[in-house]
Order: sequence, then structure tokens, then C-alpha cells
Amino acid sequence: MVIDLFSRKPVGWALSLSPNTELVNKALTIAYESRGEPSGVMFHSDQGCQYTSLGFRQLLWRCQMKQSLSRRGNCWDNAPTERFFRSLKTEWVPDIGYPCFISAKQSVTEYMIGYYSASRPHKHNGGLPPNVAELTYWNAQKTVA
Repeated sequence: MVIDLFSRKPVGWALSLSPNTELVNKALTIAYESRGEPSGVMFHSDQGCQYTSLGFRQLLWRCQMKQSLSRRGNCWDNAPTERFFRSLKTEWVPDIGYPCFISAKQSVTEYMIGYYSASRPHKHNGGLPPNVAELTYWNAQKTVA
């Protein structure tokens, strides 16, 4: 999961049966491309082996991103992502789980795109969903320029 800290919008994600370098590389690549391949961006994560792997660090270097890692054992450093997963689990995921990986992937994608980004109010955004917060920002930029 890659979240834009300004709007709290999920901008890149991937699902897998194991949290490995391939998984996080895919999520970061989707985020990077969906945001127009920006440079000088900070990528923050915990210290999981997938984020400290050579393959992931090389991808960050190719994308001209700086890496920031949470302090060991401190989930508060990565609070927006931890909060997203708490919301996903409490608001969306059925108590009995999903019957298969494909249905889990479809449901989680629906949550991120259809509900979390488009409809769910966020305190961080003054009660606006991430998509509306971003649109408001860009519309304000156009009036200034």
C-alpha cells in the first residue's frame, strides 16, 4: 500500500499471499506511474525486509525517491498506513474473511477506489474524502496561477 500523505489517498497497491520485494515493488511502481513519475519524493515505510531489500532500494533509486524508515518497533512513525489498514479491517473485511484470494482482491480494490478514496470522510482532510481533497487543492492552484 502506498498512500499520498497530503490527501490520504491510496495511489499504489498490490496484493499477494506473501509480503515480499516483488509485492512492494509492484505497489510502488503503480504509485509512481499514477502520479506522473515525480522525482524527489519521500517514501516512508516500516523496516520490513521487503522495504530494506536491495531490489526495493534499487527501485527507489531509479525513481529518484528518498527512503525513510520507521524506528524499529514503532508503529506511530507509519501511522497513516497503519490507520488505513485498521479502517479496512474494521469497516470492510468480513469477520469470516474471504472465500478466495480473487474475491479478497476485488473487495479490497473496491474499498480503496470506490469507498475510501471517493466517499469516506477523513478528519485529516477536514471531513473530505481523498479525491475531493485533491480536486479542491488542484482547483485552488489553477485560480492562483
